[in-house]
Amino acid sequence: MRDFSNHATNRLPERDVAITDIETCVVEGNFEWNLVRVHTDAGVTGIGESYRGGGVTEIMEYMKRFLVGENPLDVERLFRRMVQETSGHGGTTGKVVTAASGIEIALWDVTGKLLGLPIYQLLGGKYRDRVRIYCDCHAGDAFALEDGYPSAHDDDTYDPEAYAAEAERVVDMGYTALKFDLDQPFDNNPDPYNGRVSNAALSRKVEAVEAVREAIGDDIDLAFDCHWDYSLDSAKRLCQKLEPYDLLWLEDVVPPENAAAQREVARSTSTPLATGENRFRVHEFKDLLYEFGVDVVTPDPTTCGGLAESKAIANRAEENYITFSPHNVCGPIGTMACVHLGACVPNFDVLEFHALEVPWWDDLHDRDDPLIEDGYIEVPEAPGLGIGLDEAVAAEHLFDRGSMFA
Repeated sequence: MRDFSNHATNRLPERDVAITDIETCVVEGNFEWNLVRVHTDAGVTGIGESYRGGGVTEIMEYMKRFLVGENPLDVERLFRRMVQETSGHGGTTGKVVTAASGIEIALWDVTGKLLGLPIYQLLGGKYRDRVRIYCDCHAGDAFALEDGYPSAHDDDTYDPEAYAAEAERVVDMGYTALKFDLDQPFDNNPDPYNGRVSNAALSRKVEAVEAVREAIGDDIDLAFDCHWDYSLDSAKRLCQKLEPYDLLWLEDVVPPENAAAQREVARSTSTPLATGENRFRVHEFKDLLYEFGVDVVTPDPTTCGGLAESKAIANRAEENYITFSPHNVCGPIGTMACVHLGACVPNFDVLEFHALEVPWWDDLHDRDDPLIEDGYIEVPEAPGLGIGLDEAVAAEHLFDRGSMFA
């Protein structure tokens, strides 16, 4: 087995630093936000965030076994060590890579603080001073989670007027790009299993899209998310029906496992397609990018392998002139990590914000002002992430104490 432990020991004393501990916790927002802190013997700590869901913090705690004593400045080597050390139990994909992603972000934060540089500078430099945000919206009260799975509401919640009203409200906040979920309870009639969309359900979707576009005009970017719900034939029909509305993209129209099916949909329509949040590490994006199954690639940096791995995906997308717009359902820590990534990627377009319904989202960080101003986040110049956790607020919203607040 390859050995990615530290064999390169020739470094200046001020960079001879060691990891001493790893702590975690889960904060309960609209999702379960998995946070991790890396401690060092230099007295500097770094914070990161992994994608939501159960079991991730336990895996991060497990990785402490072989990370304590390592030099945190070797970020990319340590990511490979995390993958290699856990390769026999899922380390090349899935939640193990998700756990490694959060630690990788925390390592970049430590490295930036130790060297006095913001993360975007460590990743290669800046293309933009601020990152444009698209707001993930929901018609009426259409979004709620039950054990991580979206729950349906009354049919009236999905009226086209409800979509339009919410779109106008969010645009008035300053956002120039927004996204709605387009999967609806009507999709399950007459059969909840086969992924085919009835004519009536298809008409309801078109009406919702039309209502939003009429409400916000053509100058606002508008995307819709389908959450992998549809059969190949229904996905093609939906994409073709929505061509007149000049969407930013239609996201996740077919299940994620089959890149050839995704490519077939892409070749059937002029509606731009987006996908990628279910894939891990750069290798799993090969078919999507090199066979042109996607117009906008949407990996989640907090699940696919962290910032360096996400930049590798963005580089391969750029080779094929494909836009890079990361998926993001994080709290402020993971969001700011994605901001640094957006600053240093030339083919970046927009970053997701998915916590409009969490009134204390901005209280969770230690900055005085809201992160999002008029639909943008300024790229920090402070070392590391340029943002910290307000531990008192985090403690008020803990889902699981973990070790960070033990």
